[in-house]
Amino acid sequence: MSNDLRNTKEFSVSEISRTIKGSIEREFSYVKVRGEIGRISRPASGHLYLDLKDESAVLASIIWRAVAGKLSVKLEEGLEVSATGRLTTFPGQSRYQLIIESVSLAGAGALMAMLEKRKADFIAEGLFDSNKKKKLPAFPKLIGVITSESGAVFHDILHRLRDRFPTEVLLWPVAVQGESCSKQVSDAIKGFNTLSGSGLLPRPDLIIVARGGGSVEDLWSFNDEVVVRETYNSTIPIISAIGHETDTTLIDFVSDLRAPTPTAAAEMAVPVRDELISHVEELSKRSSRSLSARVDNIKITFSDLKNRFKVIEAVIFEKNQRLDNVSLRLPSTLKFLVNKKKLDLAKNRIAAFRPKLLREDVVIKSRQVVHSFKRLSVGINMLVLSKRQKLVTAKRLHNTLGYKQTLSRGFLVARDGEGCLIKSSRNILESQKFKLEFFDGEINVKSLKT
Repeated sequence: MSNDLRNTKEFSVSEISRTIKGSIEREFSYVKVRGEIGRISRPASGHLYLDLKDESAVLASIIWRAVAGKLSVKLEEGLEVSATGRLTTFPGQSRYQLIIESVSLAGAGALMAMLEKRKADFIAEGLFDSNKKKKLPAFPKLIGVITSESGAVFHDILHRLRDRFPTEVLLWPVAVQGESCSKQVSDAIKGFNTLSGSGLLPRPDLIIVARGGGSVEDLWSFNDEVVVRETYNSTIPIISAIGHETDTTLIDFVSDLRAPTPTAAAEMAVPVRDELISHVEELSKRSSRSLSARVDNIKITFSDLKNRFKVIEAVIFEKNQRLDNVSLRLPSTLKFLVNKKKLDLAKNRIAAFRPKLLREDVVIKSRQVVHSFKRLSVGINMLVLSKRQKLVTAKRLHNTLGYKQTLSRGFLVARDGEGCLIKSSRNILESQKFKLEFFDGEINVKSLKT
């Protein structure tokens, strides 16, 4: 054995590990590494264990729990990131690893490509179909809001609701970015849906998921699959209001309505109270005008029927008078005819006068006269009966369409001292006496108008 080998210093395994550890930590005390996230695990300890990789190498990495809770980016497999930290070794397994202190997305192109792929998958599943979107309630009694309790978004929503249509609001506070954001948002949506309404907390009629503007990285949690699926499964209608008008996340496609801003979401959730009041007042006025026009039409119809009844009554009276005249003239007419026949008979047949034949002829003529009289009486009676029936029908129509029937349904008529109708309260003077006619009588009243 050569002297060089005999003089070589001998190290223990621990000494070698400590030496390598110190060398690596001195040389790479602060580094920035770009790579794609491969395997990632989240144990109960709260630490994150992941691999950063490129085409030819893999770097084991750790993010301690204190750092993981502050990350602004939700880490997932396939995401290209830029990680900053320090290299160290793990002697127990003779390997080196990166202790990550901060992470940012690397390459917006790769991030958008991942977003488009995920969007295409959801479209293929039908999660964004417009025919599956739920209709928003017109007048929600309770609105559930999912956002940060410390930001200005919630206060903007409350302020806008107070201005338009004061409504009860139930806040479910969540983190609106970072590692825990997607889980908290999905849990909030699920939590609102599990409320029965019979417990301590009422069930919302509508949910607003909102946050202010930010970068793609800040809003990335709202592209998470768990958030998209929980929004799709919600039985309560959801309005998404993530970022500004130009910001678009996947929750916007799956929600029932997308608002460009949180304030706009509040405007979409409720109507304008003053506009509703004006609309109701206008409907009330139109109803009053319609009812007044209907009453006026009834009055005109009644007046027309009343005039027609007078004409019918005059015709009936004329017919009755003519019938009376005919009845009075009938005996004398019959007597005249008989005498005339007798005279004609005496003149024309005096030469061939035969008493027996004359008697027979008188009997026959008398029978004919009696028969004619009976037919005339029947005709007169039928005519009188027909006219009386028409008169009864006209009287019934008069009673049905008369204003007395209207009074029996709860209306009343006001008349002044001269019996003229009072159509408006403006026509009543202070201390003026007038009458109110009900269906069963009248009362005298005195105005207290001031």
